[in-house]
Amino acid sequence: MVGRLVAAGHDVLAVGRTAGRRGDLEQLGARAVHEVPAAGAGADVVVLCVFSDQQVREVCLDGGLLSAMPPGSALVVHTTASPTTIDALAARADGVDVVDGAVSGGPHDIAAGRLTLFVGGTDEAVTRVRPVLSCYGDPVLHVGPAGTGQKVKLVNNALFAGHIGLLAESIRLGQQLGVPESTLLNALTHGSASSRVLSLVAAGGSVESFIEVAGEFVSKDVAVVRNVSDELCGDLGALDDAIRAMNVAKRG
Repeated sequence: MVGRLVAAGHDVLAVGRTAGRRGDLEQLGARAVHEVPAAGAGADVVVLCVFSDQQVREVCLDGGLLSAMPPGSALVVHTTASPTTIDALAARADGVDVVDGAVSGGPHDIAAGRLTLFVGGTDEAVTRVRPVLSCYGDPVLHVGPAGTGQKVKLVNNALFAGHIGLLAESIRLGQQLGVPESTLLNALTHGSASSRVLSLVAAGGSVESFIEVAGEFVSKDVAVVRNVSDELCGDLGALDDAIRAMNVAKRG
């Protein structure tokens, strides 16, 4: 993301927690600092991409990022987080627009400028940050007010995890019928059951190897889905069974 922002002509100031990381950022053409507030103090747009919902709160609320940002600036949260966290940031944002830009895709999509972004925020705020997001995102989908991007991403990831679980169960059925997993993965990508998950798993060679690579990230997001579902007194329905099948496959 930093490399594409720099290549597009943006003046990028990035946080690196170690000297090595700061050196990497500077090689990409960014200016690097080690303190979070320093990154937000003079920024027009701050792009936040940390690992967890808790880290979003720690950086923005406890770490002083929001309070350091000037009025009229915008904060874009790419991390998959609870919609209530986005609400909490908006409540504390004094003159700062909060936009949630949940992402779908990986490093190869970023490098190609085709990361999918589910964006929530006001029309004015999204229009203002779109030139930044378009450096690495395509499509940039404005799905509703702040928090809606996270809701769409949570549904997306619940369905993604469910697909993995259903595929794991399908592979198990095929093996019971005497068909090897490699044969199934190659054949099914050409049939009516084909899906993006199936293509990704086939490229990796097995359900187990795919879960080894992506399982931590998917499980993290599923935990957020479950928490939000509990907060709203809802349930995941049939998705829950499919996701549990993914967890069984993960345990191996």
